[in-house]
Amino acid sequence: MSDDSDDYFVDGEDVSTQVFDWGTLKWMATPDVNDSERLSAGVVQLEPGRGHELHTHPDSDEVLYVVSGEGEQTVAGETREVAAGEMIYVPAGVEHGTQNTGWETLKLLAVYAPPGPEDVLAEMPECTVVPAGEFPEPSE
Repeated sequence: MSDDSDDYFVDGEDVSTQVFDWGTLKWMATPDVNDSERLSAGVVQLEPGRGHELHTHPDSDEVLYVVSGEGEQTVAGETREVAAGEMIYVPAGVEHGTQNTGWETLKLLAVYAPPGPEDVLAEMPECTVVPAGEFPEPSE
C-alpha cells in the first residue's frame, strides 16, 4: 500500500462479490484489498426470507452492525430480533446465524478479527465470485 490517500477509500465497484442463494457479500477491507492485517470488513446483504445456517469461525471474532432491515440473530443458542442500529458481537468459535424476517433486504456490516473467514466463504461450493465491476445475475 502506498502513501496515496486513495488507498484508504474503497468503493463497492472495486471489489468482487461473493454470491450465495441467500444474498451477497462484498469484502472491502482485507489483506488482499488494502493490506488490512488485523481485520476484514464487508457488506452483507440477506434477501427477504433468506438467511444462512448456524456456523462458527474458529479463529476470528465477528462483529455485525445492522445497517438496514430487520431479522433474527442467533448467537450461542439465543435468538433475538435485530434491526437497524444494533450491533452483535460473536466471539471466535461461537455458533451463530442470521435470518432476514422482513420484506426488505437486510444489510449488515461484518467485521472479522483477525481476517480469514472471508477466504473460507469464497472457497465454499455454494459461493459464486463475481469479478469487481460486474453485477451478479438475479436469483430465481
